[in-house]
Amino acid sequence: MRNELLIICFIIMLFGICCSGRRPGNIGVSNGKLGPCPESPNCVSSFASDPEHAVAPLDYKDSTMEAFARLRKVLSEMKRTVIITKKEDYIHAEVTSFFFRFVDDIEFYFPASESIIHVRSASRIGHSDLGVNRRRVEEIRGEFSKK
Repeated sequence: MRNELLIICFIIMLFGICCSGRRPGNIGVSNGKLGPCPESPNCVSSFASDPEHAVAPLDYKDSTMEAFARLRKVLSEMKRTVIITKKEDYIHAEVTSFFFRFVDDIEFYFPASESIIHVRSASRIGHSDLGVNRRRVEEIRGEFSKK
């Protein structure tokens, strides 16, 4: 029984490591835009024009610095979320699912000439995310507007 339990724990741990995937190469801002979504339905972006991937950017009325700080606070309060990169106009965070340890990347871009925050949230592996990335962006939007 003990050996079976150890084998099950090892399989779960191995599965969790495999589910994290590698950090994608298209993370970041290029030519004033976040990377495009793949054709699979496990990504949303404020730069996407098709309804399956499109999501509205976040907007703000205060200064960019205040909005940046507010967004960082929202992200820091989210479970299993780690901010990986913080720049003057950009944030990249990784969000890990509770059970299977899937890792999603979420990015925010603050264009200098607008009072909006572009967003892209994408799963690293798999095809469908069952709407998780869209719900995450909307949850962040709600928390961001409350603070």
